[in-house]
Amino acid sequence: MRMIKIAALLLSAALVLPDQGIIAARRKLPIFSVETPEQVVALTFNAAYASADTEVILDILRDNGIKASFFLCGIWIGRNPGLLERMKAEGHDIGNHGDTHAHVASMSLSAVAGEISGTHQKIKTQLGIEMNLFRPPYGEYNDVVVEAAEALGYYTIQWDVDSHDWMNKGEEAEVWRVLEHKKLRNGSIILFHTDAKHTAAALPRIIEGLKDMGYGFVPVSKLIYTEDYEIDHEGRQVPKRGAL
Repeated sequence: MRMIKIAALLLSAALVLPDQGIIAARRKLPIFSVETPEQVVALTFNAAYASADTEVILDILRDNGIKASFFLCGIWIGRNPGLLERMKAEGHDIGNHGDTHAHVASMSLSAVAGEISGTHQKIKTQLGIEMNLFRPPYGEYNDVVVEAAEALGYYTIQWDVDSHDWMNKGEEAEVWRVLEHKKLRNGSIILFHTDAKHTAAALPRIIEGLKDMGYGFVPVSKLIYTEDYEIDHEGRQVPKRGAL
């Protein structure tokens, strides 16, 4: 069924612009944050290659009673079956980060679909679950990427608060970056990585700081709207008038 949807979308795009590749008729945006009256944020973690601190991160989340969202690459899944099982057992979102951590914004619709489907099948085979949250590697996206995800039943998820943990600036810098971020607000989606040098050390202080500011924590699957919504020019998902 998923590949039938992709084939139909490919045919439709080709009929519109047969000589210029697959170009969407209008600009599409992922979900960067969510408009919500609740004072909650979502902690999200990308996992592509290494898994050095994943156990510690899971321990911290467990000890704080937090359910987070993990976006996993297919290449990571095969190397870490035990961690994958633990994420599911402890109630975290299992999200899709593509099969090979490719630059999907430079790929065709069918190639992007293959990246998403590859990881989807690996997760389904090991855990017996379906997924519907996709985060493009490197945060790269265009209309084709979002359309490929939509055709496969996925919501494309970005972030509005980047911890910059991948820059390895140090624990203090990471804590300050999140807690003082100008875009931090209700419905923020916060980006971390499972193998960043300082995230495991910084995470308890970040969680404590967010709690002191009055924030609670929900996984992305519990934050986003799945119907009756729009995405504004900033990528903020908002309910349609009267939907709340």
